[in-house]
Amino acid sequence: MEITHAVHGLVRCVLFVLLWFQCETIGSELNGVTCGSLIKLLNTRHNVRLHSHDVKYGSGSGQQSVTGVENADDANSYWQIRGKPNRPCQRGSAVKCGQAIRITHMKTGRNLHTHHFSSPLSNNQEVSAFGEQGEGDDLDVWAVQCDGDHWERDDTVRFKHVGTDVFLSVTGEQYGHPIRGQREVHGMSTPNQHNWWRVMEGVFIQPSQEPLRHDEL
Repeated sequence: MEITHAVHGLVRCVLFVLLWFQCETIGSELNGVTCGSLIKLLNTRHNVRLHSHDVKYGSGSGQQSVTGVENADDANSYWQIRGKPNRPCQRGSAVKCGQAIRITHMKTGRNLHTHHFSSPLSNNQEVSAFGEQGEGDDLDVWAVQCDGDHWERDDTVRFKHVGTDVFLSVTGEQYGHPIRGQREVHGMSTPNQHNWWRVMEGVFIQPSQEPLRHDEL
């Protein structure tokens, strides 16, 4: 009789541990950034969101400009998380720390991009939006730098450009006409306080491929 009770107790303990582990795993998935998610990214040092629009640089590459804006409601600040060219990540899969991704502007379908042109205000490395309908080239690829196994929504992270080793950054320089007040976004060669980013508003794709809405959406 005592053996039976002991076995039942052990089974209950194992079931509890398995249930607890499953809940922890599900909770972790729901708190993570996943492939296919549509998000806004806030530079935590300068309190501006990563932004783009169909306005081209008047110098450098002449490609579509990328800026930082204070307005949290601007629809031009949504970006989709995608896999590398010719290597798509599974929709709803958690993005791992260190994973190489593309960050695609929702409104124009161009990818966050950098290359060896000087940025117009700070003379750092120009960051632009490049490509058509989500397809550009190998200079559209960024690695997510974060602690732990996966990119969590509350994490502050850095984005390191795979092709040129610069970090996506803002240092506060402001544009005049026609994008007055918007901040320059550029690449910097060293990790520092100017290249920390955090996920803000967005639509997050769960592993079941059902969208999980967040904040304003």
